[in-house]
Amino acid sequence: MKSLAELNAIRDKMKNKVAVRKEHEGTRVVVGMATCGIAAGARPVLNAFVEGVAKEHLDDVTVTQTGCIGICQYEPVVEIMVPGQEKVTYVKMTAEKAKEVIEKHLKNGTPVAEYTIGNK
Repeated sequence: MKSLAELNAIRDKMKNKVAVRKEHEGTRVVVGMATCGIAAGARPVLNAFVEGVAKEHLDDVTVTQTGCIGICQYEPVVEIMVPGQEKVTYVKMTAEKAKEVIEKHLKNGTPVAEYTIGNK
């Protein structure tokens, strides 16, 4: 068991990595973390986005989590919202697919069409 001071330090560190319900004007990555998403593997997907965005120093990108997005059969679901552009919904995501989305979509602005809802 960790001490209270260690737990507080971990909490403070993670608060900066995952913004929950925080207003942000840049790009938003929203991972569905309802029970259906978690059961389908959303937690490793969320972690991959948090770690990848931090590693690539994408300071204008905020990774958040939400409850049910409403398309349970396609979980894990990730929505990417770039100001001034149409929302992109990725389905059946994995941590590996998240790495590709970070590289192609978040860094270079090109959505990965084969992972979107229109292609499933």
